[in-house]
Amino acid sequence: MEMEVLRPAGPEQAPPEPEPRPAPWWKAGLRRKLLTGAIAAWAVAITAVVLLRDGGDPGAAARALPSASPSASDAPLTVPQVYQALRPSVVLIKATGSGAGADTGTGVVANADGTILTAFHVVEGSKSITVAYADGTESPAEIVTSSAAQDIATLKPAKLPETLVPAVLGGGAGIGDDVVAIGNPLGLTATTTSGVVSGLERTLSRDRGGDIAGLIQFDAAVNPGSSGGPLINDRGQVIGVVVALANPTDAGTFIGIGFAVPIGAALGAGEGEGQNPPL
Repeated sequence: MEMEVLRPAGPEQAPPEPEPRPAPWWKAGLRRKLLTGAIAAWAVAITAVVLLRDGGDPGAAARALPSASPSASDAPLTVPQVYQALRPSVVLIKATGSGAGADTGTGVVANADGTILTAFHVVEGSKSITVAYADGTESPAEIVTSSAAQDIATLKPAKLPETLVPAVLGGGAGIGDDVVAIGNPLGLTATTTSGVVSGLERTLSRDRGGDIAGLIQFDAAVNPGSSGGPLINDRGQVIGVVVALANPTDAGTFIGIGFAVPIGAALGAGEGEGQNPPL
């Protein structure tokens, strides 16, 4: 409501006003009542304006109050946030016995039943397998499915930790996308590194087992012991399983080129009856 300011009509002076006299007590009381009524009327008018502005919905005022809300699910995560989200899902794998493919490796809890996804060469030919969870719980495990062609295996642990946190699987990879790798390189547990997707549809040549095609190339640092660990995007999704690194020498150390089996191919790996891993 616009208020018009009243101004003098002209230069002519008005006759002097008589000196004010004290108002009778009953008029003062009346003025107080009128003032109170005016304030109440303004409050009603203001409320009406608020309701009209909000479409006349009585619940609009309550909805306008500040309230906590979760972050958008598709918001990119920082590397520390990815690590905190996925660390409980990553396990250390110890493979022992004649013919064991590797002394230590990495795996990721991929299902609510405790199934662990890893690289096949980590457990290939092992006599015994032990997995260690993030909370320190250890358990023997056995191979459920394996694919030498894709270098992927799934393990079933005999014992689960008190709190089991399966990873979120899925999501595609694009060149230049940010990625995080979590693993146990050279026995250094729970190591995290970050980088980007450097290439797609790469083919890895191996001395035995044939070539592996369709791999994700990335530059997050990995070393022996990282095999089987998750490659994670900035939404906290496991997009691949780390299986190899490239080095033109015999040093077997990282020089900026790592490879991961895409999660779709990893979930389709299996032998025998053509069954997919129990994920």
